[in-house]
Order: sequence, then structure tokens, then C-alpha cells
Amino acid sequence: MKKVLSIVAASAMLAIVACGPSAEEKLKMEAAHQADSIAAATRAADSLAALEGTMVPDSTVVDTTVAVEAAH
Repeated sequence: MKKVLSIVAASAMLAIVACGPSAEEKLKMEAAHQADSIAAATRAADSLAALEGTMVPDSTVVDTTVAVEAAH
């Protein structure tokens, strides 16, 4: 009975190890992840550029740093 249980345990361990992704699949997943990251960064940069293009400078903004520095 011990021999049968040992064989079953060894078979189960091999099955678990065999279920993981291969090295080639891991490389493909990493490349896809990098491409997704680059695409997300590009979209964020494009969004920021679009926002900067639509911003209108406000001429009513007063520089308060001089008043704050003078108070100290």
C-alpha cells in the first residue's frame, strides 16, 4: 500500500509542476505586459498633452509668494 501511495504522490507532484507555463509562454506574457505598459504610458502622455493644449492662462492670478515672504 505504501508503494501505491508513493507512486500516486509522485504522480501528483509531477502533474502540478507540468501545469505551469513554459519558458516560451513566460517570455510572451512578459512581452505583452511590457507592450501594455508602454501603451498605457503613451495614452497618459497624450492625455496630458491634450490637457495642456486646452488650458488657458489665467491673467487674474496674483503671485502671493512675495507677500508671504515679506510677512516672515
